[in-house]
Amino acid sequence: MQRLAEFDVSRQFITGRGKLAAQLTFGAICAAAMIGLRSLYDMWAPESGPFALIYPTVLLATFYGHWRAGLVSFVVTFFWAWYFVLPGQSSFFFTNPTDPARVLLNAVCCLIVIIFAEAFRRAAQSTMKEIRERADKRLTLLAELEHRTKNNFALVASLLEIQKRQMSDPSLHGALEDAVGRVRTFADAYSTLTLDHEEGGDVAMKPYLDVLLDRIERAALTENINVYREIEPMRLPSETAVAIGLYLNEAISNCAKYAFPEGRLGKIGVFLQAVDGGWRLTVEDDGVGEEAIKLNSGGLGKNLMLAFAHQAGASHSAGPVLNGFRNEMAEKRSELA
Repeated sequence: MQRLAEFDVSRQFITGRGKLAAQLTFGAICAAAMIGLRSLYDMWAPESGPFALIYPTVLLATFYGHWRAGLVSFVVTFFWAWYFVLPGQSSFFFTNPTDPARVLLNAVCCLIVIIFAEAFRRAAQSTMKEIRERADKRLTLLAELEHRTKNNFALVASLLEIQKRQMSDPSLHGALEDAVGRVRTFADAYSTLTLDHEEGGDVAMKPYLDVLLDRIERAALTENINVYREIEPMRLPSETAVAIGLYLNEAISNCAKYAFPEGRLGKIGVFLQAVDGGWRLTVEDDGVGEEAIKLNSGGLGKNLMLAFAHQAGASHSAGPVLNGFRNEMAEKRSELA
């Protein structure tokens, strides 16, 4: 309906002559369509309401072809109805003494329709133009805000890195490394979201998570841990994408800290799959399993992962499996209905 309201037959033409020709042609086409419809109607009820169909014809021609199209359709259809439909037919002479006043009244009313339809069309287009300009301005401001936010996150991460290097107590390095990882995940999310906003809104998950996993592998994982990934191509809302990225960062950080103690060799599998119209993220390792739960009992990571799952509108489950430990976040089926 919105596209129909914004339709303009002359918009695609650049030159003034092209626009004028398009408007006049559209008015003639509308007039021809009305004449054809009226001719069919006359086979059933001739001479009744000779000017009735002119009003919607003029209205539509003016809405979509400007006042020139409306005027062309009015002139053609009005004189056609006067000559061929109004008694006596095939002449401009009046057989009824009241017909001159009736013809004049219909002509004035049609001109009034053209004037008000053109005024309404201009007001509607002006309003739509203003709305688009405001929307474009807000999108520009949003993109600038996201860019600055991403830079601020990067600055905070750099400051934390400097603080970590200045601290002599190695026991405090782990907490700072966790904080740096979370902040950089936010920065990566905003960087990806900025690009996706320019392309249309939702986030392409495969390139987003590939970049995130590459950064995590470089920054948080040692050479004894390998990451295997299977990420199906899909697009998700930006809020959900951010939550998935943060959840993934937290899950892999926990694997790195607790699943492979004393330099143990291991693998971490990351799977994002489309399931029954929704999605499911699985992070599974082949580490120490239940021993990891004892090491991570009551940690902040568990509460954060629950919060991230809630933000994504998903459920969170975690527990030991046959050869390791699994964290899983799946979109709630109740929200898919």
